[in-house]
Amino acid sequence: MKIALLHYASPPVVGGVESVLGHHARLMADDGHQVRIVAARGAQVDGRIPFVGLPLLDSRHPEVLAVKAELDRGSLPAAFDPLAARILADLAPAVAGVDWLIAHNVCSLNKNLPLTAALQKLHRSAPGSRLILWHHDLAWTTPRYRAELHDGFPWDLLRSDWPGAVQVTISALRQRELADLLGVPAGRIQVVPNGVDAARFLKLEDLTRRFVAELDLLAAAPLVLLPVRITPRKNIELALRVLAALQPDYPAARLVVTGPLGPHNPDNLRYFEKLTALRQELGLSGAAHFLAELHDEFLPDEVISDFYALADLLLFPSREEGFGIPVLEAGLAGIPALCADIPPLRELGGAQVTYFSPDADPREVAGLIAARLARDPVYALRSRVRTGFTWERIYARQIAALLLGGG
Repeated sequence: MKIALLHYASPPVVGGVESVLGHHARLMADDGHQVRIVAARGAQVDGRIPFVGLPLLDSRHPEVLAVKAELDRGSLPAAFDPLAARILADLAPAVAGVDWLIAHNVCSLNKNLPLTAALQKLHRSAPGSRLILWHHDLAWTTPRYRAELHDGFPWDLLRSDWPGAVQVTISALRQRELADLLGVPAGRIQVVPNGVDAARFLKLEDLTRRFVAELDLLAAAPLVLLPVRITPRKNIELALRVLAALQPDYPAARLVVTGPLGPHNPDNLRYFEKLTALRQELGLSGAAHFLAELHDEFLPDEVISDFYALADLLLFPSREEGFGIPVLEAGLAGIPALCADIPPLRELGGAQVTYFSPDADPREVAGLIAARLARDPVYALRSRVRTGFTWERIYARQIAALLLGGG
């Protein structure tokens, strides 16, 4: 599918809408679409996504600013129509042949009304053309713009329901405001929220990103971390049984065991085979992950650190430890720690750690985890963001369907 994204500016220009535009373009290209960005300011920042620079689209172009100054006073200047015609002459070939033209804020704000008029004329002149008007801000409902708006053309372009155009807003508030402004049912306006790039925000290593994508770890709720070597004294079988006991209440719970097989004992291989058999027996094949199955080398400290940033809690059921570095790491990462009640771990964790017997009933430990999560607003928000507000989730759930269905 051929898609053009339209705005006054685009990355690497810094701005909220510019950032969203960049993420949308990247996600669409990842999905196999042919994407171009059409804007006045910006540059090509992704080799797959051409940048088409049209200076007259700029909200800060001198001719645009001169026209806007008169418009703000309520006067339609003689230069308006010729400027709109020149913009149309530039814009039409730039978006020719696309399956979707997606205009961000161009039909929401009065930053470049000649562009808005040109876009409407282009849309009207091509019956069946597919246009999405993506509204981040609405001039007509924002007090700071009110003095610049007046009845009639071209200001009314910003509060008119363009026939055939798909209307999208970024929040339920904007949806209600736009529905009232256009005089249409709110259900005709789609809400597609903005998101976060979790991997970039958390500065995840490339290897971590590979694990996260392959195992779909951002969908975990909760993500339980067990950063140990695979050796019997780590009591990993208890962690598997705890995960199984947790899943009725937390079906998206996931466990990640980061370490390799212990290097000094051939019995560790037999222990690992027992663990994978238990995983199968408990029905946890898609929920309990041993990174040793995906990567046969030692994981760098940076990758282990990434998993602390991603995890919701540390589960540390060891029967024997000389010290217990993961307790300290959990403290630095700011995640809850649930540990076996053995002297070294109690010495390190003090009253700030939740303890259980290494021989505890898995349901008891699952209950401790559930109780901890239920009273933790940090976990609730983290989980909500990770499972619903990453760009990948938003694209898969809403934007891809929008492109296929047209609303």
